[in-house]
Amino acid sequence: MNKPVVCAVNGICCGGGLEVALSCDIVLAADHATFALPEIRSGTVADAASIKLPKRIPYHIAMELLLTGRWVDAGEAHRWGFVNQVVPAGELMARAREMADLIADGPPLVMAAIKEVVREAEDMKFQDALNRITRRQFATVDTLYGSEDMMEGFNAFAEKRDPVWKGK
Repeated sequence: MNKPVVCAVNGICCGGGLEVALSCDIVLAADHATFALPEIRSGTVADAASIKLPKRIPYHIAMELLLTGRWVDAGEAHRWGFVNQVVPAGELMARAREMADLIADGPPLVMAAIKEVVREAEDMKFQDALNRITRRQFATVDTLYGSEDMMEGFNAFAEKRDPVWKGK
């Protein structure tokens, strides 16, 4: 999906719920939220988390969580980097909305390009990924580089005004 996704965790986030959160672009958590991958205790694999978590936090921490099913609180999740921000529970949804609105004010074609490049380049060598960008070999980058929005961005910057994005 080439649209940014903001996740708001307001309580227990375990197993498949944590795997969904790991699939989001930004994760906010209430200060009372807890996280775990307890699949090991039922004799199964946290499949998506086994792929995603070691790419997002230190390997040894990811392996500990996957191999033990240990629970972590929101503060620890933030320290390890799989939660962007921890906020008081009563402010969680307002903060998630604020973040979503901030992102929504941005250029939609650039958002799509960022999402595609980050996703596709994850397992590529840096120069190979950069070459694909400069050669417009990502569909969203090609669309962006020939768009009205790109010109609007340049013009708004030169004219010292806020851009008006159309997604075209």
